[in-house]
Amino acid sequence: MDQVECVVVGAGVVGLAVARALALAGREVLVLEAASGIGTGISSRNSEVIHAGLHGAADWLKVRLCVQGRRLLYAYCAERGIAHSACGKLLVATTTSELPQLQALAQRAARNGVEDLTLLSAAQARALEPELDCQAALWSPSSGIIDSHALMLALQGDLEHAGGLVVFNSTLARADCGANQLDLCTSDGSVLRTRLLVNCAGLQASGLAASFSGLAPDLVPQTRFAKGSYFLLQGRAPFSRLIYPMPQAGGLGVHLTLDLAGQARFGPDVQWVDRADDWLVDPARGDAFYAEVRRYWPGLPDGALQPGYAGIRPKLNAPHESAQDFMIQGPAEHGVPGLVNLFGIESPGLTSSLAIAQHVVKLLP
Repeated sequence: MDQVECVVVGAGVVGLAVARALALAGREVLVLEAASGIGTGISSRNSEVIHAGLHGAADWLKVRLCVQGRRLLYAYCAERGIAHSACGKLLVATTTSELPQLQALAQRAARNGVEDLTLLSAAQARALEPELDCQAALWSPSSGIIDSHALMLALQGDLEHAGGLVVFNSTLARADCGANQLDLCTSDGSVLRTRLLVNCAGLQASGLAASFSGLAPDLVPQTRFAKGSYFLLQGRAPFSRLIYPMPQAGGLGVHLTLDLAGQARFGPDVQWVDRADDWLVDPARGDAFYAEVRRYWPGLPDGALQPGYAGIRPKLNAPHESAQDFMIQGPAEHGVPGLVNLFGIESPGLTSSLAIAQHVVKLLP
């Protein structure tokens, strides 16, 4: 039976970051990826935003890792020449009834450790973005955008330079968890023994963990799937910063983000689905996008939006429940030596990836 010290399941941005951190710590690392390339799931179907850490409770792991991860990510991008832009974000209240929510969000963000925020009047916000319509805005200069694929290529390069390896088209089917080792079986029948296993399988993380013999079933949370569609703007947007409305149930609202070429996209909306591979964008959903976007950009022309792409977020809450924190389970939580499971790693998982990696390394012996 082949043996390796560490196995990471999933070559998305979080899996690659974790594998890189383990390899740089001197571990022998193998990454098992079911697809034929890196980052084909959640990591390539998002807004590519570097979040500041505005949302969530201060005691959440999600918030702490976002604030820490944002700093690490900007430094890593500068060091490795990864394309990014600290273009900043305006979080807007479009009605007077939203002003208390905006104030509360600013106060919560400050408690989260985000110290560079500024509350702007409508006139001050319009001075930055003349096409914007709002009652007030919260300016976050440390929010930004990144080339997520370039980031993942850099992480993969660091991993391989440190002696790690990514194996594609390799689906982990199950794991037998023993006292001192974990025996892994892939879908093609190959068997591999490891001492450390990190489950970064994203949308499949809960289903995969349920196949781990020796792991108590009641410690595996149910993952639900929140699909978010994006629509692309034809022509160039009259904005140079990200524009976010007030958060809505299940997500951050239909916001305007920019790619590094300055092209705008809008989304995601929230559509609860039963499958983790429901990637099709229904053009009919665009009607609601016009209404949402025109709350802060009334000048959006008719016919300017085209269906773009969709992503799916792994949620640990049901549609009627409050949002949940990241769940990163180590041996202290589940009692299986050498195993770490990552559940519900949705936004801001990209921003948090390097900090998540540091956190996981500390959980392993």
